[in-house]
Amino acid sequence: MSDQLIRAISRDGYVKAAAVSTRELTERARQIHKTLPVATAALGRALAAASMMGNALKEDGESVTLQIKGGGPLGTVLAVSDNAGNVRGTVDEPAVDLPLRPDGKLDVGTAVGHEGTLTVIRDLNMKEPYVGSVGLLGGEIAEDLAAYFAESEQIPTACGLGVLVDRDQSVLAAGGYLIQLLPGAGEDVIAKVEGSILAAGPVTALLREDPDPETMLRKALSDFDLEILEKSPIGYRCTCSRERMERALISLGAEELQTMIDEQGHADLTCRFCDNVQHFSREDLEAMVEGIRKKSKKN
Repeated sequence: MSDQLIRAISRDGYVKAAAVSTRELTERARQIHKTLPVATAALGRALAAASMMGNALKEDGESVTLQIKGGGPLGTVLAVSDNAGNVRGTVDEPAVDLPLRPDGKLDVGTAVGHEGTLTVIRDLNMKEPYVGSVGLLGGEIAEDLAAYFAESEQIPTACGLGVLVDRDQSVLAAGGYLIQLLPGAGEDVIAKVEGSILAAGPVTALLREDPDPETMLRKALSDFDLEILEKSPIGYRCTCSRERMERALISLGAEELQTMIDEQGHADLTCRFCDNVQHFSREDLEAMVEGIRKKSKKN
């Protein structure tokens, strides 16, 4: 099935949750960035998390950015979501290859690193974005995100994220859930959530059995009667355009553009999030320089 996001609330009003299936968009990211398995897993987890957080935003044009800097060989893991849950992302070192953990799983924690920060940037179309940051617990991303919600937003949260990579390095399953307690939830509710999650098992096993995120969420919250509030398709979607790249070139200034013309005669810009390459000819660059100089004379 195509990638999908759902939102739900328990009928007792104590728990809200989101879940995503993200196999296709994670595979798209793998193909764009040519990631090896441990990088695929790290980036895929970040993309799933960002999608659920982004979809919680209310207004068009708002976005959430997850930035994970753990000091590990992957470098920075970055994922950005719009308010519909569509995502894009990148990792500094996609070709990192590490031995499997003793339990046979990909060693995402070591690849990301344990000494660094998870930063959440919410752009709400205001003058300044909201920025929150917490120290990493283990670099596995799900537990780090739960810690972020607990510390920065005082919301008790359980997070499950997973990416299963096939022998040919393609993505077999990917997705996750975000379960949060609402005001009034007591220790009994916490115990029920913890028990349900433990009984459900790993995210990838649930999604391999059934890629529908609703099925996964109902198993993760089997002790609760859930009301589904929303179901929506999501995908890997980049917002780059030739116009944005042109503005980036203009921001370099006339002198630097002229140097580019003299030394290279053209410019080829590649988006960091997708495989879009835009070619700017000598004539294009000269027109930009002329436009900058005309504007400076007027001012």
